[in-house]
Amino acid sequence: MRQKTVRRRLAAFLALLMATAGLAMAIAAPASAEPGDTGDDGEGGSKTLIEQLEAASKGFVDAQEALAKSKKRQVELTAKVKELDTRMAPQQAAVDLIIQQAYRTGRLGPMGALLTAGSPGGFLDRAETLETVAVKQQAAIRDLRQTRDQQEQAKLAIEATIRDQQKQVNVMAKRKAQAEGALKAANAGDDDPQSTDGGSSDTSGTFTGGSGMVNDPTSGGRITQRMLFAYNQARAAGFTHYIHCFREQNSGEHPKGRACDFAADKDGFGGVATGSSKTYGTNLANYFINNSSRLGVLYVIWFKRIWLPSSGWKSYSGGNGDPSSDHTNHVHLSVK
Repeated sequence: MRQKTVRRRLAAFLALLMATAGLAMAIAAPASAEPGDTGDDGEGGSKTLIEQLEAASKGFVDAQEALAKSKKRQVELTAKVKELDTRMAPQQAAVDLIIQQAYRTGRLGPMGALLTAGSPGGFLDRAETLETVAVKQQAAIRDLRQTRDQQEQAKLAIEATIRDQQKQVNVMAKRKAQAEGALKAANAGDDDPQSTDGGSSDTSGTFTGGSGMVNDPTSGGRITQRMLFAYNQARAAGFTHYIHCFREQNSGEHPKGRACDFAADKDGFGGVATGSSKTYGTNLANYFINNSSRLGVLYVIWFKRIWLPSSGWKSYSGGNGDPSSDHTNHVHLSVK
């Protein structure tokens, strides 16, 4: 009887020990696999979809930047034409005066002035004076002609920039349709607007780097200078939770060094973000959106949504149903 009691107590103790160990293991184990470790091909979508979104967004962003430069150039040229108009008015007045004087004195006026000189000294004085006047007249006519040529060139350049602007607008429309068509073909892409509160614009830095690669501060890989710029800008803006950028995968921007995953939780990729973690992720996504032109954003993925420069928020749920591939535990950023 005593032995049975001991065995029962030992069995209960072992069961409690195993349950406790299991609980400890459950607590210690990560709540979710890291992005890229769940078998999804790329950023939660097929390789074809990711490649189409990359091409469409890059084409849109490039055209958008070209349009902005063209509009800036148009403003500069318009100001140049205005400045030339102001300069040309007194030049035209000077030439008009020369014409009036020539009309009054006639063609023989200068020769007559020389012949009526009372002495050789007077002849030379008058000849020098007439030469000076002729030089000034020629300079006035030359300046007017140059100003008119510059004005015409500036006006032609304005017309060219306007044509270029229309071209870029057409490219943007085409790229927008391309991105949205790819999403619809993947049974995604319905409009899915999201609040933009909490992600203010930041003008504290401008990208001045090149297209070369640099060491990734989050891994042993390499990322582009533009990606490092976006990474540093986000951290400077207060988004300092766990970040992982370069990784090997079948498609997408990570193996190209043009993407980073920003965890919603402070210390790593956990389960579905809630509470302050979800607010953090939403604010971070909106920070990237509000600074998309400055950072060169291709797309942002967060909470089963994808934001495209061409189309805004669209539904996006091509993952495997886990927090990492569904992007419910981290914000994905891709830059050009």
